[in-house]
Amino acid sequence: MQSLGQASDPALESRILAGRARNEDACIVSVPGGMAIVQTVDLLTPVVNDPYAFGRIAACNALSDVYAMGGKPWCAMNIACFPQDWLEGDSFKVLTELLRGGQSALDEAQAVLAGGHSIDDQELKYGLAVTGIIDPQHIASNDKLVPGHILILTKALGTGILSTALKAGWPGSENSESVITATCGRLNRVAGEAIATFKIPAATDITGFGLAGHALEMATASHVSIRLELSKLPLLPKVLDFAGDGLIPAGCYRNRNFCACHVEKECDVDELLELLLFDPQTSGGLLLAVPEAMLDKVTSFLTSRGDLACVIGQVIPAQKHGPSLIVTG
Repeated sequence: MQSLGQASDPALESRILAGRARNEDACIVSVPGGMAIVQTVDLLTPVVNDPYAFGRIAACNALSDVYAMGGKPWCAMNIACFPQDWLEGDSFKVLTELLRGGQSALDEAQAVLAGGHSIDDQELKYGLAVTGIIDPQHIASNDKLVPGHILILTKALGTGILSTALKAGWPGSENSESVITATCGRLNRVAGEAIATFKIPAATDITGFGLAGHALEMATASHVSIRLELSKLPLLPKVLDFAGDGLIPAGCYRNRNFCACHVEKECDVDELLELLLFDPQTSGGLLLAVPEAMLDKVTSFLTSRGDLACVIGQVIPAQKHGPSLIVTG
């Protein structure tokens, strides 16, 4: 039986170079002339109150899928869902600011807005369908981890917890929106350029499945295991405080339950830090798998351009029961 979404003509199916089989961040499709395009689509419900900031964050989130494969965004289409009556009155200003925020991210990414589509919906949502370009000989994918690779994370964790505190109006969360805006509204362009420049073999962006979920996707696709050091995780301000107060998004627990049978602890670990492995991120950083010989060059490239370059773990051989995530203190 033909698989869901698969072309019936093998010649058409052969255009897909990467993307569907191993939960990749985007789909790579060959085009004439020896090149390839990267295609992805993503949209969000609001994570901050300011419409301009939300528009930029949603656009950065969608563009990250292209960067995570080592591609360069080329063009995009807006996708916006909102109540039809927002086309009149003060609510129209919200839409204008939202789209202006998305445009700011596209301008910085040097990708052209080619159009878009809107849907009458009572719940506001916004995102992009993005097309990028990529050299098909140098694609960063989930299945290229090998033992010895060093894992680098390029953004701090905790956006899910901060967003939960912000929505709850929790004491001390007054600055959470500006923190979320600053980290989620930052493009992963530098990390994407590092992938292309140094031919980094494997990478993914950290979004809704949390660091643990996306790392396990890579480990499973590559038939290896990953060791993560909790003490090395970069965290956003006040994340541990809010987590200690119980401001944990439901998605964090779902992620933990889904991954539980593939996660091992090498020693007693801090329970809150461990929970942060599963915090669903919005427009998170990239997780880069870097050969040890290239580590200094890659970290220097990232930090000199303003990105984080936190070494948080390494790739090890698969354990006797298969690919897994090994957590240490």
